[in-house]
Amino acid sequence: MKKILLVEDDKDFGTMLKQYLTLNKFGVTWALHGEEAYTIIKEKDFDLCIVDVMMPIMDGFTLAKKIVELKPDTPFLFLTARKTKEDRIKGLKLGADDYIVKPFEAEELVLRLHNIIKRASQQSNYGVEGTTETVAIGKYTFDYPNLTLTIHNNTSKITEKEAKLLYYLFSNSNQLLRREEILSQVWGKTDFFSGRSMDVFVSRIRKYLKEDPNISIESVRGIGLQFNLSQ
Repeated sequence: MKKILLVEDDKDFGTMLKQYLTLNKFGVTWALHGEEAYTIIKEKDFDLCIVDVMMPIMDGFTLAKKIVELKPDTPFLFLTARKTKEDRIKGLKLGADDYIVKPFEAEELVLRLHNIIKRASQQSNYGVEGTTETVAIGKYTFDYPNLTLTIHNNTSKITEKEAKLLYYLFSNSNQLLRREEILSQVWGKTDFFSGRSMDVFVSRIRKYLKEDPNISIESVRGIGLQFNLSQ
């Protein structure tokens, strides 16, 4: 059973939606606002988050930023009553996997959820073969099997997707890689959503590697990325 975090402040609508999703074999945890949802997702993992944009205490866009920072592998979909193009673009730029405007048919939502989960599963199982060994990346020790990155006895736990991307870039050090090639190898897709996701992951990897001045990830406009590693 796929686990969904539903974040919706409208109690009547939330009750109806939770019941419908449960009938469609989803395990649903319901939060009434962004802060409650953030507390929950820090403690539990979900296959997908459904996030209402307009909520009290913490709005959906703010929550989405926190989800991406905390658990970037977790896909999410925005629900909103606002139909402006600006809101839709903002949501997609945050890394949303989909965006649906109220009112909508519940059946359509379920189909979209299945598509997102299927795509996320394909991406997770796709791509770069890692290594069973620990490798040195500049001053860092990269333990791929255990998903850790260590420097000066300080260890960071990274996600599987971060590890795949880092290993692929490192394996092609000092070579300019086309954006589409990276997406194809690591994400298995080259669509807009995957591209936005890659931008988030690259930013995170840069932060992980900032302690070694001999490592940099260079963005070449209109082409792709180059993982620079000097001796």
